[in-house]
Amino acid sequence: MTRTGEHQVPLSAGQLGERPTPGVGRRAAVALRVSLLGWSFVLLLGSVLGFTLLTVWTTSLTVVVFWVGVPLTLLSTVLVRWFADLHRRWAADRLGEPVARPYVPTPEGSWPTRLWAIARDPATWRDWAWLAVNSITGWFTYGLSFLFFVCGVVYLSYPLLIALTPPTVFRTPLGNGFRLHSVQESFAVVPLGPVFLLLWYTTAVRLANLNALVIRTLLAPTAQAQLRARVAQLAASRAETLDTQAGELRRIERDLHDGAQARLVSLGMSLGLAEQLLPQDPQAVAELLAEARASTAGALAELRDLVRGIHPPVLADRGLDGALKSLALANPIPTTVVTSLPGRLPAPVESAAYFAVAEALTNAIKHARAHHIEIGVEFTPRPGTTAGLLTMRVYDDGRGGAALDAGTGLRGVARRLSAFDGTLTADSPPGGPTEIRMSLPCASS
Repeated sequence: MTRTGEHQVPLSAGQLGERPTPGVGRRAAVALRVSLLGWSFVLLLGSVLGFTLLTVWTTSLTVVVFWVGVPLTLLSTVLVRWFADLHRRWAADRLGEPVARPYVPTPEGSWPTRLWAIARDPATWRDWAWLAVNSITGWFTYGLSFLFFVCGVVYLSYPLLIALTPPTVFRTPLGNGFRLHSVQESFAVVPLGPVFLLLWYTTAVRLANLNALVIRTLLAPTAQAQLRARVAQLAASRAETLDTQAGELRRIERDLHDGAQARLVSLGMSLGLAEQLLPQDPQAVAELLAEARASTAGALAELRDLVRGIHPPVLADRGLDGALKSLALANPIPTTVVTSLPGRLPAPVESAAYFAVAEALTNAIKHARAHHIEIGVEFTPRPGTTAGLLTMRVYDDGRGGAALDAGTGLRGVARRLSAFDGTLTADSPPGGPTEIRMSLPCASS
């Protein structure tokens, strides 16, 4: 890890080489199952709500031929999709990977137009199928886990229940063939409590994951939908990349025409005039040659600046780490750079990352009125491969208000990153601070 500026990063126990104590692991496992127990109760209530939504949605579709059925169907669809999104987030937390929304964007227009678009969306009917399936499978996944825990607690406290309740209740814990007549007899069923609690402990995570898999199977985009979305994304990315390249070529042509080319034309005219004046006025020739030398130096400086705008030499010589350090050193605002890179990255990725960070840094300098800026770059490899994710973060303590559609250049950065399947998100509330997060999938050398 390399750093520029004063920035201390606290080390965790794992980074210091300390092994986690077994007690901590057990406490975390128990806390996880207790958390899943609470979620089981919430999801059980949600399954009842889901069945209610299914009933309302089905009823609204049956009366859609009447005018009142159209707004009712649209409203119930919005509620169903909101309810499905909550379960997608739950499944994503359990499975450790996002569950994307598969819906086709609803077009603007009249209610019948929007209703027809919703009806043609296959994801709408998959939501309907999920509501029906979830109302059944939920009771065999998180419902069963909740039942194991309740049975364990009930059987452990059965003597107390016998002592506190009337003689007509809690006297047949295993059915009518096994009737209890006294508190002493109730101790016979107490060993069932640890058995059910052990069942709850050993199956809670598996049943929750099974429920998450059911949710992902029915609510995530199908392979065909993912392929269509991928093709559309690649087409849009290709179009944006071509537009960006065309714009860059126009910029280079304009800079050459207005800068270095104009200076070289002036240089040629000065040398031609000097050639004519050489026999008559050597002093004037000396002045013209001095001007020509100054024009040559200016043309070279402009060409160097143009080359830096295409691919900075420091990026090729010192890599992304050194190039970002040079940006920080030249920045008028105090800037901290923290990088964690295993080695050199592919040249196109380094170039895209450098210009993305440079543009975000320029935005912070021009618009944020910040007093301090932090740049963080980290490469996270996938286990067992050299491929991974390059994450870049530009943070400033300025006034905030940055957005992709605010005309601050972030849209151009997002277009540049999209050519590499990269992403950009901006967290910039009014009043600040601002954090621009960018990511690029790539491989390290």
